[in-house]
Amino acid sequence: MTVDAIFEATIQVLLREGMRALTTTRVAERAGVSVGTMYQYFPNKQALVYALNERYLDALAGRIEATCAEMRGAPLAEMAEALIDTYWTAKTERAEVTRALYRSVVELDNDALLQDFATRADAATTAMFASAPDMADRDAPTLNLTLAAVIYGTVRNAFERGLSDKDARRLRRNLADMCQAYLAVKAEHHTGAIAWSTS
Repeated sequence: MTVDAIFEATIQVLLREGMRALTTTRVAERAGVSVGTMYQYFPNKQALVYALNERYLDALAGRIEATCAEMRGAPLAEMAEALIDTYWTAKTERAEVTRALYRSVVELDNDALLQDFATRADAATTAMFASAPDMADRDAPTLNLTLAAVIYGTVRNAFERGLSDKDARRLRRNLADMCQAYLAVKAEHHTGAIAWSTS
């Protein structure tokens, strides 16, 4: 499909030459399409990069939604681990592409894209956490906000710092430990609050 070829060519140019050197002409050449065909889909470089990031975030949200659907009814600790796994894997399976996309949006107004992603991801993860048997009457939206901020923020920071594979693996394990510790503390507080209110 032509659009797929254009997107892949855009990634290749970003990886080899960076955002400053990326032009619709270079992408068209690499994709094997005419510049005229290119303009039928994307009128300029900004529209192309925006669409590429939109596609990436749509696929990422879809993976999160699939994980959340699969984990409905599981214990909170397992849900958190699955969410970390899904997000980490999605970001690292083509790590160089993730880095290139992070850099590509610096000059774009992508607030709408990020908000759409956050809305979809939050709806899926909040509903998943609310279905946990050990959730009881805890505040699912607040728990979700905390875990999402920690998980997504940590993964992005790992890319921005350019960590080695060894350090990235260590961070991945520590991220899971932090989330599990948070859930354990919240469970203790919740149990203590129930005991106090019934005494």
